[in-house]
This record gives sequence, C-alpha cells and structure tokens, in this order.
Amino acid sequence: MNSELFQFSTTTVLLLMLAFYGGTFLLSRRIKQDANDADGFMISNHRIGYGMGAASMTATWIWAASFYAAATSGYTYGVSGPLHYGFWGALMILFIYPFGRRFRELAPNAATLGEVIHARHGASSQLILAFSNLLGSVISLMVNLTAAGALVSVLSPLSFQAGIVIAGLGVLSYTFYSGFRASVFTDFGQLIAMMAIAVVIIPAVLFAMGGPSVVVGNLSNLTSEQANLFSKEAFLHQGAPYFVAVLAYAIGNQTISQRLFAVNEAHIKPTFITATISYGAIVIGLGMIGLMALAVGIQPLDGNMNNLIPQMVSTYLPPFFIGLFFILVIGSLSSTADSDLSALSAIMMADVYGKNIARNKADPKKMLIIGRTTMIVATVLGMILASMSFDILVMLVFVGALWGAIVFPVIASCFWDRVTNAAFTWAVAAALLVFCVVRFELLPMTGVLAAGIELLAAIGAGVVAGLMAFGFFGKRVGLIAFLIGTAVIGWIGLGQLREYTVLLSSLTAYGVSTLVCMAISLASKERFDFDTIQQRVSDYNKPSDDEKLEGTLTAH
Repeated sequence: MNSELFQFSTTTVLLLMLAFYGGTFLLSRRIKQDANDADGFMISNHRIGYGMGAASMTATWIWAASFYAAATSGYTYGVSGPLHYGFWGALMILFIYPFGRRFRELAPNAATLGEVIHARHGASSQLILAFSNLLGSVISLMVNLTAAGALVSVLSPLSFQAGIVIAGLGVLSYTFYSGFRASVFTDFGQLIAMMAIAVVIIPAVLFAMGGPSVVVGNLSNLTSEQANLFSKEAFLHQGAPYFVAVLAYAIGNQTISQRLFAVNEAHIKPTFITATISYGAIVIGLGMIGLMALAVGIQPLDGNMNNLIPQMVSTYLPPFFIGLFFILVIGSLSSTADSDLSALSAIMMADVYGKNIARNKADPKKMLIIGRTTMIVATVLGMILASMSFDILVMLVFVGALWGAIVFPVIASCFWDRVTNAAFTWAVAAALLVFCVVRFELLPMTGVLAAGIELLAAIGAGVVAGLMAFGFFGKRVGLIAFLIGTAVIGWIGLGQLREYTVLLSSLTAYGVSTLVCMAISLASKERFDFDTIQQRVSDYNKPSDDEKLEGTLTAH
C-alpha cells in the first residue's frame, strides 16, 4: 500500500474545480430570470417536474459526509454497516411523502413549513422551527465546506482554507441569481455525474483489489458481530440512532420541505419513491468500500476514518479515476451546500420577513434582496466556521435534538385541531431540556432516574413507529404500532437502553415532546379550523388589493 495519498498539482486541482463550478455556473445561467419572482426564487412556483424533483431530492440527501460516514459504518460494523446507513436514510425519504401530502393540502401556496406553522399557531412556534432550520442549515453548510477543504488539502498542495474559499465562492456563484431554481437545475446534472462516477469507481476499486473472490476470501478476518447481517451492536449503535435522527431531519429540515413544496403536486409520489431507491443504491454502494477495506486489513491513514475512501481510491486506482472521485465528492457537497443556501434564503424571505416583518404584505423585490443578501452572509459565515476547530458533533447533536423535539408537535399540529401554540412551544422546550440532561449526562443515569428515562425513551420509540404507520395506514394502525413499539422497547430496553446514550437521548426527546404536547392540548378547549391555513398562506407574487386597484384604474 501507498504510505501517502496521491496528490494532484495545484494547477490540476484548480482546473478541475474551475471546470466543475464554471460549467455549473453556465448551466444555471440558462434559467430564465424574472426580477420580481420571489416564489420562483424560493420554490420554482410549485412547478418542478418528476425527473428534476427526484434528482434534486437525491442529490440534496447525499452530501459529502454521506460518503465518509457510509464507508466508516462499513469499516466499523462490517456487513450490516452500509445497509444501516443507506437503507434507513433512503426509507426516511419515503416516509416524508404521506405527511408531505398533508402539508401541501393545507397550504398549497406555501414556500416553507414554517409558514404552515405560523398560520396554525402564530409567531412563537414558527420562529422555533425557523431557528432550528437556520442553525441546522448553517452547520450543514459548514460541514460541506469543511469536507471541500479537507479534500483539496489531501489531494493537492493547496491549503485547507483555500479549498473552503473556492468551494464556497463556487456554490454561491451559481445559486445567487436564480436561488432554488439553480439548485434544482444543477442538482440534475450533479446527480447524473455522481451516479455515473460511483458506478465506475466502486467496481474499479473492487477489481483492483483482486475481485470479489479476494474480498469474500478475507471475510474471515471480520469479528462475529461484523460478519453478522443482523448484528445487535450495529443496530443499537448505528442503525437505530440514525433511523431516529433521520426522521427528525426529514420533518424539520427546510432543504427537504422546500422540495416538497416545489414539486408539482401530481408528481410527489413518484418523485419520493424514485429518490428513495436512487439514494439507497448510491450510498450503500459507497459504504461497501469501507467493508472492502476492513476485509483486506487496511488501516486508515493517520487513524482518521475520513481518509478511508480517498485512501482506497488513491491506493488502487490510477490518476484519472482519482480525478473522477474528486469531482464526485465536490459534486455531492455542492448539491447540498446550494440547497442550504436556498433554504436559508427562503427562511429569511418567508418566515422572518414575509410573516413577521411585512406581516403578509411583502414586497417581492425586497424579498429577493433579502434572499440574496442571506446567501452572501451565510457563505461568509460558513467559510469562517469551517476554518475554525468547532466540535461539529456536539452542534449537530444539538440541532438533531431540536428537530427530534419538534417532530410530533409539527405533525400533530397538521392533523389534530386541539394542538395549541402553548402545547407546541412547551413540548419543544421540555423535550430539549430533558435531551440535554440525558445526552450530556448532566445527571447520573442510574436507579429510578435511569428507569424513568428509559420508559420515556420507550414511549419515544412507540411514537416513531406510530407516526410512520399512521402516515401510510391511518390512525388505527398508527395507534396499534405505537402501543406495540412502546411495549416491546419498554420490555427489552429497561435496564439496557442507558448503555446507549445517543439512542436513549434521541428517543427521550420524542417521548417528552409527545407527552407534553398531548397533555397541554387535551387541557384546552380550543378547536382550530384547518381551512383557515390556506387563506393565511398566499403566493408572494400575487398582487395585493392596492396593486389590483391601481392596475384597474390604469386600464381605464
């Protein structure tokens, strides 16, 4: 094996990045512009077709961390690792679909999920959702720029900071003018490139190692847990926490809901089914590279798991394939980074300005200025944060908890007329507080306290199962799934869940938010008329009454 990773010259890397971002920029310039089209900038006027929608959903869901995390999962947990990472992530795309239909039904003209919550509850609940999305998208942008910096520094003489700046300016260049439309339009090309390169690189690495027979012959090097397709350790440490976290991501993240509101309503179902299959195939395949490395006994360079895929590609493939791999990673991180910029701009345009400053009398020109300014500020902020040594895991865990805490209140608010603003707000606050106590072990998880937390986590597991069953099969099946899930996890998890802190804390957030939301809602006699949501969420390009009157007078 090579003791060092292959490196391109500075000129070669600059040409590769110039070709990628220059080509993407020229592609985005083909989009027709309308100086006052705020809805087009945020959600493409709800007109995204099936092919573009499925490609954009897949490309956005696959980010740079997916490559490294999938490979790390295969290397750490063996045969079942890539399946846990890819399968659950893919399944979560599918589970957005039934709730997405409800969101679109309630507010067909919405640009963000926050607008639906504002119409349902008011400013405080909406701002909780908006804040979680702002924080999450900035962190996601930071992680993707960090991946770009690491890739450039590993495969070229350029510095880590240089990679960050080039990627940040490159993504901003093609997203700035057309916003979400540019993100979706370029996602299609980026996904085609990612799929083509993945189809080439994965078999190329396999056969360069000696073919399937060599890998299969070395599976005896795996431990019994790593060789077990149904490994308990892999499920409890990797599969279950990821399953729970991605459900929260699916409901709480604006990059996903933005595509939900943008896709033509008639194409929502096939869009999500196609994205589910394509995401799973690509990510599971990339995870297999980690399994290959484990089987033949490769040690990650410098002990860093993030070097695993570049190391495998550099070790076994010629420079041409390494160049393809470089474009593959740059494409994956860019497709998510541009989605983060689009999401951040939509939140500031619709949730902050449109609903809370302009109070539904927004000026489309001002909205576009706010959206583009947000993109510039977010890119600079992302570059600065990516250049610093923050504990990204702690920040991601915090944002994941916030999203987990809002899942039940958000879904219940869209189906149950008794959920109040107070129920939404206090449910999220209580869940986040308990999560922090459990996740960061602020109190010792022993005795009665640990047992109580495990019971709350069992309820959380039941909530996850119940919500998924409810989305596809209705209220009765959802209730049965909740009861079964709670009983099973309560029975087998009591005394054991405390050993799996990440899973325990995530499930507890679901359980606490559900109990508090239901308790406060049932104590209230308020009832909400869901028909009013559609009246309160309008198209921002729709002329106001004053503009209609002015137009009528001008015509006469």
